[in-house]
Amino acid sequence: MFLDRSGGYNAGTQVEDMKMVEVPQRQIPGVYHRRVGDIVVTALSDGFLDGSLDVLRNIAQDEARQILTDAFRPARRTAVNAFLIYSAGRLALMETGSGNYLLPTAGKLLANIEAAGVDPADIETVLLTHMHPDHSAGLVDMGSGKRNFPNAELVVHENEPKHWFDDAKMAGATERAKKLYFQAAREQTEPYRDRWRLFRQGEVFPGVTAIPRPGHTPGHTTFMVSSGKEQLLIWGDTVHVPEVQTARPEVCMEFDTDADAAAASRRKVFDMVATDRLLVTGMHLHFPGFAHLVRRGTGYQLIPAAWEQVV
Repeated sequence: MFLDRSGGYNAGTQVEDMKMVEVPQRQIPGVYHRRVGDIVVTALSDGFLDGSLDVLRNIAQDEARQILTDAFRPARRTAVNAFLIYSAGRLALMETGSGNYLLPTAGKLLANIEAAGVDPADIETVLLTHMHPDHSAGLVDMGSGKRNFPNAELVVHENEPKHWFDDAKMAGATERAKKLYFQAAREQTEPYRDRWRLFRQGEVFPGVTAIPRPGHTPGHTTFMVSSGKEQLLIWGDTVHVPEVQTARPEVCMEFDTDADAAAASRRKVFDMVATDRLLVTGMHLHFPGFAHLVRRGTGYQLIPAAWEQVV
């Protein structure tokens, strides 16, 4: 085809003279930067996990399915996110993704770290909200046994290794939990044993304060990123199915260690975020995950933050 003198297209050009446009075959890297005062937080996608509604508790499946359908999400798809934190000339990584435990839809973190222009050897601190495999299974290359972050310390709440390294608790768990949670946590964190730094609460990295919210796991922790007058709460696994659990905060997950405590922690986080009008993100909010939370009747609703063109 070519433009004729009238400005229209003439179909008389031979097909062999046309240059075919190449159709994209892959998505752009899952990398997005957000500034919080003098701190830059980079959201990284590890991919996603699809699953059934069988794991939801305190809600009928039909009701949960309707909430998802109304939100144009007819299935339970859970994003898996991690975050680089640039603060005071230092670099931390919060969460390590799922490594090769949850392939093929997850396990993309290292590729996206590379896409962000970061050498894993330059990461000096790895912060974990808790030690579930979609958060800690990327610590080690399971093929070689080598640390993926060779120069990093591992920073986690003291109740996490206390729980996952407890042989009695492991013996009483289901076979699935023994393998996917207890054994995975041990395999992934043991190579860092000489560089563990355990905390209870307080500042754990420049500008990053740990606020424990137990229930999902015994040491599950949220982190407040603060610089000047700006704040960002990274709320970990406060939700796994955002549309359902914001509308119905009492909804828990089968794999919560203490469902009642998890629900109580979720309500505390929701109340703080909505009352203080905080910017929030989390490991299972749809990428890039930055949002605000507002009250809607007896529940809440997430309002995605606008895309920032400039870091």
